[in-house]
Amino acid sequence: LAPCEPTKIIATHLTYRSRVEEYEARVPPEPSYFMKPPTTLNGHGGVLRRPRGARFLNYEGEVAAVIGRRMHGVPESQVLDHVAGYAPANDVGLHDFRHADRGSMLRVKGQDGFCPIGPALTAATDFDPTDFRLRTYLNDEVVQDGTAADLIWPIAYLLADLCRVITLEPGDVVVTGTPAHSRPMEPGDRVAVEVSGLG
Repeated sequence: LAPCEPTKIIATHLTYRSRVEEYEARVPPEPSYFMKPPTTLNGHGGVLRRPRGARFLNYEGEVAAVIGRRMHGVPESQVLDHVAGYAPANDVGLHDFRHADRGSMLRVKGQDGFCPIGPALTAATDFDPTDFRLRTYLNDEVVQDGTAADLIWPIAYLLADLCRVITLEPGDVVVTGTPAHSRPMEPGDRVAVEVSGLG
């Protein structure tokens, strides 16, 4: 089981400089977001299913911030006090559907089980979201490696930016972007996301 019960899951697009460079893109002037339905929630060790005929089921190792207190219009200097905790997450995407979604990401990122989080929530007081290292492993091989220093916007900025216009409720999840080298998984693969300071 996942260590939270969100009313909504919000994901961010490009937030790591390494990923912007990988895409040979410009650094965005501000963050952009998309929604993942609560039915995407999946637990530690959960199974992902790739639809028949699909080829591009990609992993994206991320840090998930889980809201602890209702947030609306909270300034950046105070938002971290409203976070219950953090956990590793995998913002799974089925990129076969990118051509059909026209930017909504619903088919790509919104399928059942496409947001494994866990194994547990680490209390916000026990984790520094400005100083961490994130690694994603595919069958025990490191395939993604990024740090908080690579973030274009700090996690606190993302939360403050979101809650200016969207009320974040206790249990809600914000997945905060992925570093370079998101690639497809194959049936039978095992993916692990490791964040220093988190379970």
